[in-house]
Amino acid sequence: MKKAIATTAAPGAIGPYSQAIDAGSFVFVSGQIPVDPATGNVPEGITAQSQQSLRNLTAILKEAGMTTANVVKTTVFLADIADFAAMNAEYAKAFSEPFPARSAVAVRDLPKGVLVEIEAIAVR
Repeated sequence: MKKAIATTAAPGAIGPYSQAIDAGSFVFVSGQIPVDPATGNVPEGITAQSQQSLRNLTAILKEAGMTTANVVKTTVFLADIADFAAMNAEYAKAFSEPFPARSAVAVRDLPKGVLVEIEAIAVR
């Protein structure tokens, strides 16, 4: 009862995982790093990287027939917790009240040396 969600409007999986899994009432979106799917480039700086990660997340949700309004939980991984405020400013533009539950943690490294990765759980 699970179905893989895939779109070319977000970067393809770079390992043995799906961009997202539709599990009926829930859609689980894998962590989205700030890779531009059209060019493969990563923008510089936490603001631009947060925007791109959120665009990728939104594109996957759209493929699943959802929007950020369906998101109930996110996890944000930061390479440097000092980037929290800048990421949070972009995050606040992507979501509206009631905001999803969220965890934000600093990690040692992220794929491709990016500054941010964002995953989500959405519900129909």
